[in-house]
Amino acid sequence: MQVTRGALEQHIAVFGESGSGKTVMVSSFYGATQEPQFLKSSLFDVTADDTGQGHRLHANYLGMKDSGRRPETTRFSATPYAFSVKLRYRTDKGNSPAPFDAMRLVWHDYPGDWFEQEVDGPEVAQRRVAAFKDLLGSDVALLLVDGQRLLDNAGEEERYLKSLLSSFRTGLLRLRDQLLEDGRPLERFPRIWILALSKADLLPELDVFGFRDLVIGKASDDLGELRKVLQGLVEFPDALAVGEDFLRISSAKFEPNRIEVTERIGLDLILPVAAMLPLERLIKWAERKQIPAKAAERLVGGVAALAAALIGKSKFVRERLEKWVGRDAVNKALREVANLTVDQLTKMNLEARAKQDYMAEVLTRFGLDLDEGEKDGILFRSRR
Repeated sequence: MQVTRGALEQHIAVFGESGSGKTVMVSSFYGATQEPQFLKSSLFDVTADDTGQGHRLHANYLGMKDSGRRPETTRFSATPYAFSVKLRYRTDKGNSPAPFDAMRLVWHDYPGDWFEQEVDGPEVAQRRVAAFKDLLGSDVALLLVDGQRLLDNAGEEERYLKSLLSSFRTGLLRLRDQLLEDGRPLERFPRIWILALSKADLLPELDVFGFRDLVIGKASDDLGELRKVLQGLVEFPDALAVGEDFLRISSAKFEPNRIEVTERIGLDLILPVAAMLPLERLIKWAERKQIPAKAAERLVGGVAALAAALIGKSKFVRERLEKWVGRDAVNKALREVANLTVDQLTKMNLEARAKQDYMAEVLTRFGLDLDEGEKDGILFRSRR
């Protein structure tokens, strides 16, 4: 999480086996933001930084919507997608400039083939390591659990879950020496690893609590082993959440010769998760001193800017950005932001709307979206 050129940059990494729905997911996410109803109602626009890439994703979405055609899967190719989330309305009200005026979401898609089988030749091997290194600065990582594979193994779900977690753990171990320079643990690394049920529409009876309980009940030891491997890669392993957060995702409802793209689950939470979850978690870790002061300053510098935009106090950034980390306790304002209640977020959202503070309105709406996702059984956030 960092602020560059007036934009808060968030990175999200998506991991999953071949066929788990990664390409459909990013296509549906972007395509939905180009629909007329979204453009009419949203306070912000979502644009692809690479126009050609945006057209391909939109074409994938329209192929599903209009022709019932699934996007082609990608093999042995890691593709980063950069999206700019820009406020549609600007205001100069206030005593000081906003800490940032846009968000940039960088979405990293890591091919499942690279964890499922050995790569063919040194060139592909180098691409695999380079791609994984690109993901290391992500704020959030999604590890996809394929709903179709769970159905295929109904009654014996542990067979699939153990295989998935084991292959992912083994793949990381194979890359370990190439990822760690001189064996030194990584400082920048996805700190929040969410287990996400893809194709959740195939399991309508399985809410997020049922999904959580299924994973923990059937494969807790394997999840623990994966956590150990990830902890071994990273500095400050206490500031790491692996399998503590759960999400249900359905990019569309697939029927014979028809794909209903409007029937989505969880995709509308991608932006709120990328923006707000690191804010909540990193502040708590810093407050508990699970991240040393100097490292926390580098890891969570953007958090102060996000908190400032949320509470509408850009002066706070200038005065506190370099000061709050390393104190006996995290600055009171940051603590309050990390622990906002639904009532407080609702009040702040209404106040931001009245003041035409559009960035604060968007961010408080994101916070409310996460709470609603929990109420609807789509999201479970770690209580730790």
